[in-house]
Amino acid sequence: MNKNIFKTEGKINKNFRSSQKKQKAKCIWLTGLSGSGKSTIAQVLELNLFKKKKHTYILDGDNLRQGISGDLGFSKKDKSENLRRVAEISKLMTDAGLIVIVALISPFEKDRKFARSLFKKNDFIEVYVSTPLSVCKKRDTKKLYYKSKNEKNFNMIGTKGDYEKPKKPDLIVDTSVENLNKIVRKILRKIL
Repeated sequence: MNKNIFKTEGKINKNFRSSQKKQKAKCIWLTGLSGSGKSTIAQVLELNLFKKKKHTYILDGDNLRQGISGDLGFSKKDKSENLRRVAEISKLMTDAGLIVIVALISPFEKDRKFARSLFKKNDFIEVYVSTPLSVCKKRDTKKLYYKSKNEKNFNMIGTKGDYEKPKKPDLIVDTSVENLNKIVRKILRKIL
């Protein structure tokens, strides 16, 4: 950290902002393979929270790759940097009193640990969307598994054992065997 940079503290903190919104600011971090159902869960979860008058925002990996992380590639280093940026943004958004829902493959355990380290103990909920690779490949909504199989040098996370399953997630769900609404209810019980 640069010694010429000093953190400033405002007069209004996360607790005041959360209280004004009548909620507890949190980060719900959905991790899993492409096609596992992270974005779908995030959207239905956000809709449920919105109906409960909660203030939320989704940080979706694909959307962030089009903007804040548009300058990054898909090397291991770039994937880690992408996660670092998303984690820091999530922290700022929870400081604003929001319930932030992150839908990001986040393949590496050390990076997910970093994300968790930015938050107080109960302010970060890691949800492992453990849908099996075979199901994700069948869904292949973005045709990424197809490209991985048919295009030279296309590195798809999960196809070469490079996704590190979370060691101690707060919740494990599987969209291949669980109903979407049931999954969302499980997450809501965990966070509200």
